Amino acid sequence: MAEPGTDIGIAGLEHRRLERDGVGIATWAGGSGSTVVLLHGYPQTSHMWRHLVPALLEDHHVVLADLRGYGRSDAPEPGPLDATYAKREMAADVALVLDSLGIDSAHVVGHDRGARVVHRFCLDFPELVASAAVLDIVPTLHMFDHVDRAMAEAYFHWFFLTRDRGLPETLLRADPDAWIRSRFDGRHRDGFAFEPSAIKAYADAFRRPGVVEATCADYRAAAGIDLEHDRTDRTSGRTVARPLLVGWGTNGYVGRSFDVAAVWREYAADVRPVAIEADHYVAEENPAATLAALRDFWASVQ
Repeated sequence: MAEPGTDIGIAGLEHRRLERDGVGIATWAGGSGSTVVLLHGYPQTSHMWRHLVPALLEDHHVVLADLRGYGRSDAPEPGPLDATYAKREMAADVALVLDSLGIDSAHVVGHDRGARVVHRFCLDFPELVASAAVLDIVPTLHMFDHVDRAMAEAYFHWFFLTRDRGLPETLLRADPDAWIRSRFDGRHRDGFAFEPSAIKAYADAFRRPGVVEATCADYRAAAGIDLEHDRTDRTSGRTVARPLLVGWGTNGYVGRSFDVAAVWREYAADVRPVAIEADHYVAEENPAATLAALRDFWASVQ
C-alpha cells in the first residue's frame, strides 16, 4: 500500500522520498530493463504520465519525479535571484535520483517545464544520458529571443508569473482552481477532454503550501538565471551531444510557430524530430502516438 499522500494513481510503482540539500524530491519507480526517467510540466505532476507508464513497465525500469516546487516534492523558499528553482538545480535533483537508485545512465523524457530540465540535464550531466526526449518546447533562450505578439498571447503566463512583489501569487491564491482550469481549457485538440480526476489531481497539488510561490519562482528563474546559463552555453558552443528526440503537437503553438527541428539543431548535435497529432499536452491527448514515438526512438539509439 502506498504511503498516505503519495499515491499518484499509477500501479506498479514504489514511492521514495529523496533529499538533496534539505529539499525532498518525491519519486516513484518500478519495472525492469533500461531506465526511463519521466519529468512533468506546468502545472502538472507525475500523474501526467499515467497513460504511458503501464506499457513502459512491461520492458523498462520507469522512474518518475515531481520537480522541486511541484506535486509532492518540497517547495523551498525561492532565495536570491530565484536560483533555488534554476533548471540547473532541478537537473541536479534528477542526478541525485539516478545516483540514489544506482543508475549509471537513463533515457530522460520531459514535457513542458520538465523538458527544459531535460535540456539542462543533458548539458550538465551528459554522462548520465543514454538519450533524451523533449516534448512540445523549443529552448527557453530561443523563446525569449523571438518574442512577438503571438508568443506573448499564447504564453502570457511566462510574463505574468514573473512579476514581482507577490502579485501573481496573490491572484493565483485567490482562485487556484480557476487558474488550473485555464491552463487546460482550449489547449487540447478537438474531441479530447481531460479526465476530471486529472484536473483535480493537479489542482490539489497546486493548493499545497508553497507551491504557487515555487512555481512562480520557476518562471522567474527561466526569465533570469536560466537565461544566463543558456547564454554561457551558447557562447562556449556547448550543445546536447546525445541523441535527442524532439516531439511537438501538430495543433499547438510550438508546432504552428516554429520549424521545431531546425531550431533544436542549433542546440543539439543529433536531433530526431517527430510531430504528434495533439495540441500541447501530447502524452495525455495522444498517449499511443507519444509512446510509439518514444519506442521507435529508443530502438534507433540502442
